[in-house]
Amino acid sequence: MSSQQSITKAKPSILSYLKEALTGEEQDYTQGSVRKAVFLLAIPMILEMCMESVFAVVDIYFVGKIGKNEAVAAVILTESVLAIVYSLAMGVSMAATAMVARRTGEKNPEGASKAAMQSILIALCFTILISIFGVVFAGDILRIMGASPQTVEEGTPYAKLMFGGNMVIMFLFLINGIFRGAGNASIAMRSLWIANICNIILCPILIIYGLGPIPAMGLIGAAIATNIGRGIGVVYQVYHLVKGKGIIRIKREHLMPDFTIIRGLLNVAWSGTAQFLITSASWIILARIISESGDAAVAAYGVTIRLMMFFILPAYGMSNAAATLVGQNLGAGLPDRAEESVWKTARYNTIFMSVVTVIFIAFAGPIVGFFNSDREVVELATVALRIMSVGFVIYGIGMVVTNSFNGAGDTKTPTIINIFGFWLFQVPLAYLLAIMLELGPTGVFIAIVIAEGAITLAGVIVFRKGRWKKIKI
Repeated sequence: MSSQQSITKAKPSILSYLKEALTGEEQDYTQGSVRKAVFLLAIPMILEMCMESVFAVVDIYFVGKIGKNEAVAAVILTESVLAIVYSLAMGVSMAATAMVARRTGEKNPEGASKAAMQSILIALCFTILISIFGVVFAGDILRIMGASPQTVEEGTPYAKLMFGGNMVIMFLFLINGIFRGAGNASIAMRSLWIANICNIILCPILIIYGLGPIPAMGLIGAAIATNIGRGIGVVYQVYHLVKGKGIIRIKREHLMPDFTIIRGLLNVAWSGTAQFLITSASWIILARIISESGDAAVAAYGVTIRLMMFFILPAYGMSNAAATLVGQNLGAGLPDRAEESVWKTARYNTIFMSVVTVIFIAFAGPIVGFFNSDREVVELATVALRIMSVGFVIYGIGMVVTNSFNGAGDTKTPTIINIFGFWLFQVPLAYLLAIMLELGPTGVFIAIVIAEGAITLAGVIVFRKGRWKKIKI
């Protein structure tokens, strides 16, 4: 057979894999090719996280067009505090993914469905409390974050809407985690696509241009657009939970609280939430340190972080594939296959992040300039983006290792590593470089790269010891 014939023959196989990945056909990830399993899970998860990263840049793009640094700063500071909500959502989602994946690997779809519903009940209780607190204290939260009086005035209505609508943030993360645990990443992908398409359509209308009787609402319009977009995505998810034909099928009897399952979920979720809270809280402190340099510095910080997340979230999506494969293969009693999945995923993530590093170092200025026209913001963010990109490969490997612990239900190990890495190392180092040595925002970004490298190294060392293989949930 000629080489041309071999290539022609190979193409349908690749396309068929891509079709399988995107259509959400049922797969048994506990047998067969590990490379194929990573591919089938990673493709929709990467596309899902691409859409989550679009959320991070669409709002800041259109808010930046308003022409007020106070508006951009209000979004950044609010999002910094909302990171606590994201942390809680990720913690509960992490627990749901681990337990659903474990039950799926054990070939127990009823147990997987019941665990899914119990995680939703937990999330519902949390969102009600957060909504009340956030709406009442929105202005005070911005003041504590170091916002200027103009930013507080401009941003309080926005912050109230975002805190009040935290339920859609929580459920979008959680229910996608449920589907990922069951191995049906395509539904999670489609829910984010639907949510983002709605957000992309609504943002220019509600923020800048208006449409017919609908006025342009500026910053408030950004909050409304985001909440509506995410809400539509949640409606799509719920439909498939109730009417779906896959492993997860929520029934009426699953609505009753099962405190045995709830305790098991909370046991994983509390340390998972703490893991992300530690990370998020450190980012809040970093934003507070940068706020000492003024609104332009805060805006530059926000643009940099969002651009970074735009490219890192796809890598995080790939690492989610490792979490699902670890959970399902441990459930099937195949720890060696679980470990093999982790190292192959890490290899692919390294390749991806290497490409992103080259792009950011070469084109940081034009990329930043596309999202913000303020000269000072562009200059600060360009330097920051180039510094941050030096550590991208390290971030990619660290994501895979961390998510592998989480997929096994071992959320305590990454939490302990994060405590030392972020609070006892990154934050003090950032303060030393930015304030005491007067490097300003540049010192903060240097500290981030150094700390992330240390955290990844610690994670790899602990992962190789293999204790995660013995976790029971």
